[in-house]
Amino acid sequence: MLLTGEILECYGRAAIAKREAERTSDPVSKADLLEMERRWLRIARSLELKQRLTDFTGDAKLSEDLDGVITSWNKGAEQLFGYLAEEVVGRPVTMFFPPERLHEEYAILQLVGKDDRVDNFETVRRHKNGTLVDVSLTISPIKGAGGMVVGALETARDITARKRNEALIVILAREAEHRAKNMLANLEAMVRLSNSDTADGLKKAISGRVRALANVHSLFVQSHWEGAELARLVEQELSPYSGGGGTRTQIDGPSIMLSPDLAQAMAIALHELATNAAKYGALSVPEGNVRVEWTLAADKHLVLRWTEAGGPPVKPPTRSGFGTNVMETMIRDRMNGEVRLDWRAEGLACEIAVSV
Repeated sequence: MLLTGEILECYGRAAIAKREAERTSDPVSKADLLEMERRWLRIARSLELKQRLTDFTGDAKLSEDLDGVITSWNKGAEQLFGYLAEEVVGRPVTMFFPPERLHEEYAILQLVGKDDRVDNFETVRRHKNGTLVDVSLTISPIKGAGGMVVGALETARDITARKRNEALIVILAREAEHRAKNMLANLEAMVRLSNSDTADGLKKAISGRVRALANVHSLFVQSHWEGAELARLVEQELSPYSGGGGTRTQIDGPSIMLSPDLAQAMAIALHELATNAAKYGALSVPEGNVRVEWTLAADKHLVLRWTEAGGPPVKPPTRSGFGTNVMETMIRDRMNGEVRLDWRAEGLACEIAVSV
């Protein structure tokens, strides 16, 4: 157990009273001195009990002399640093300092020697197993019976979890900034590429694309911003047309987690395909159907195929439509992928190829 300066002072006063009682021949004085000894001993033992209870609060406590040699080491220190008391007492306190932190010991002893206290000094120490531990140190001078500083008492608190959380917050803030900028760039591109013969048509076009982005962002939240499952993206876009026991839409492919950037681009592309199919293609008539399937090669090359059948006869467009422009911008320009459209008479076939 750690003996603080205050406890040592009480034991010292008790010892002085005992010596004085042994020297005096006056019964009254002897009785008074012996009572004083008992009083100081009670105070010292009370402080020891309090200190013993403190030792089990989880804080690591250790003491060192002015030469930087460890003089005591509590259970909390054993738990925090991995060393037993018998492994460290009598050895330099720098034994669990990382090499780049050795200079801190000189500064600590300089301050303590001047009777100064150090509060909440955040640093790093090395565990017995070699791992680094972030700690917050409070360092107080230990004084002997004559009031001279004889050492230092250190209380160390493990702040590794707090440091990890702080680092995580910084990472998440940067990630959120990146995602926000990316989403705004996507919105800007969609608005710029959107067009319609009427103001109401333009509103609907933009609204649908924004809704597709919002849907994929709800999947990001569920995955803690790891991305979105491709199957969930396809299901979201085809859910309004999947009635009748699911016979109008068929989905097939392995489980693939898309990165947030790719998931946003794919969500917009699927939205454009579904919107076109609902207006002019297979999903515009009850008997029409859509099949979506995908494969993933060993080199992480994803190929998604959208195939329509049973809809009105298809005529190839005479010019590139606005939906096609949006898809190509999102997949080709922003994700370095490819979009291939085959306007077959029996229904549109689209192939999207991209690296994941």
